[in-house]
Amino acid sequence: MINITDKKDCCGCNACGDICSRNAITFITDIEGFWYPKVDAEKCNDCGLCEKTCPIINIQSLKKNDLGQSECHAAIHKNLEIRFDSTSGGVFSALAEKTYRDGGYVGGAIFNENFSVRHFISNDKKDLSALRSSKYLQSNALGFYTAVKDLLKQGEKVLVCGTPCQMSALRAFLRKDYENLIIVDFICRGINSPKVFRKYLDYLEDRFNSKVVYFKAKNKELGWRELTSKIVFENKEVLYDTKETSFFTIGYLQTGVYSRPSCYDCQFKGFPRIADITIADFWGAERVVGKELDNDLGTSLVMTNSQKGKKYYEQIQSTLLSKPITFDTIFKGNPALTKSLNLPVVDRKSFYEDLDKLPFKEVAEKYIKPLNNNPLTARRKIKNLLKFLFRVYKVSGLNIKTWYQNIKYNLFCKQIENKILAGHFIVINKHCVLDIKKGAEVVLNGIFTLGWKKFASSKLETRLLIENKAQLLIDSDFSVGYGSDIEIFKNAKLHIKGKGATNINATIICGEAITLGEYVMLGRNITIRDNNGNHYIARRGYKDTRSVVIGQHAWLCEGCTIIAGAKIGDGAIIGAKSLVANAVPAFTMVSGVPAVVVDEDVYWKY
Repeated sequence: MINITDKKDCCGCNACGDICSRNAITFITDIEGFWYPKVDAEKCNDCGLCEKTCPIINIQSLKKNDLGQSECHAAIHKNLEIRFDSTSGGVFSALAEKTYRDGGYVGGAIFNENFSVRHFISNDKKDLSALRSSKYLQSNALGFYTAVKDLLKQGEKVLVCGTPCQMSALRAFLRKDYENLIIVDFICRGINSPKVFRKYLDYLEDRFNSKVVYFKAKNKELGWRELTSKIVFENKEVLYDTKETSFFTIGYLQTGVYSRPSCYDCQFKGFPRIADITIADFWGAERVVGKELDNDLGTSLVMTNSQKGKKYYEQIQSTLLSKPITFDTIFKGNPALTKSLNLPVVDRKSFYEDLDKLPFKEVAEKYIKPLNNNPLTARRKIKNLLKFLFRVYKVSGLNIKTWYQNIKYNLFCKQIENKILAGHFIVINKHCVLDIKKGAEVVLNGIFTLGWKKFASSKLETRLLIENKAQLLIDSDFSVGYGSDIEIFKNAKLHIKGKGATNINATIICGEAITLGEYVMLGRNITIRDNNGNHYIARRGYKDTRSVVIGQHAWLCEGCTIIAGAKIGDGAIIGAKSLVANAVPAFTMVSGVPAVVVDEDVYWKY
């Protein structure tokens, strides 16, 4: 019977539970959130099937395939919507679509309502959106192996995807190959604790005072390489948690403590691959395949490991852009293909004890090194000073007037609260006019670039006016294109949360309050104003000024106008030449004068 004495000898695949006809095996979850088999000796008849099904015990007999060397490809799905919704390039969806077309069943990991994960199989194509995309925590596969075997014995076509250990367990469970079965695995760095993930979500729910209703790892809206998790809450708020901010992503990549003990001595690395097809993120694709297959929307690495897998992949070529690549190109960006996860860099026992006792934020801050809050050491201060001088030289060259402006406003303007040594300052290009009145307030928590140019020799004037008692708040890096006009009137407040930019000839006229969320992008000739310039109309309820709010990751296309009272939701797209005066729902596309919704559930990337 199965008897786990060392936790590294169990990968938690659940196959032993499925193979036991006497229901003698249950799974007990430990303090870390991982489950391990427990045998009821009174029910067990010591048949040995659980040991024969264990992929770790039987790794030597399982590790084989009929291709001498895996054949490798870089690939992306031709359907951009599918690619946006996929973790990598959308190859799993292409494989699944063929199975559905053939009347077959597709199995893989899906989220439960509480964001735990289980393995699931069906022949309904509507389930593909739930099956698609990596979940990054261990899935419960109890019952899955039995369901797959039953379908295969009925002659149904089946395609399944899971971790290498789960798919090896399936091989062991079935005891033979089936011609009507395609097994897909992926390059796995390490599988994370469901308990850690749930604690992370609990922390977010407390932070936003709302329940999480949607979670997507590696959301593409800010770019594939940002490793962004998109989280939507019941109260409609949206969080883009990037590799720079996510306690879950940072902790997984940095500490190694979130993963299962067996991941530090993984038996399923290297070759031959046990699955028919292996898929993965193709990190380093930009160096191998170029922009045609890599535009920061995710590129898949595909390895066909068996004759059956090779034939199946050939049959989906019409849905993909695919390019053969040499075997030696796949290793540099995917060390997890052959190398087990490094041992944790923090004390594992203390971490999980604290996870039970402390709020998740405190645990994360205790065990994860901060990425963006490094102390201002002398070396870092010098680095930031050199960054400032380099940025100014880049826009000024030897132009004395521009150097003078940059030094004046960064060092001697009392109204500007900047911190050059902390990396927070204003960069003023040539042909910029600044008028910052006494009593104005400018707070910079990033690099604010004024008048950036595509044509360095252009004399197009960029203007910034900040009147008495007016405020300009910049939370992070932000660039204003040349030819732009920003005017902030007395007692008004312009709040730019940063990580975005305007294009040429932006006009922002602030008489009360304008807020631009993070990652907002503005096209050419945009106008944003929260006031009517002291013009009054004899109408009930008329106001000369009304605040304007533009949500995070909104895209304002060329020539659109945003006027007083507009509230633009997160991720919205405002069509060219449109006029917005009211509320625009999140993730919609609007167009026209006045703007109306023309599409919903729209996602985009710059």
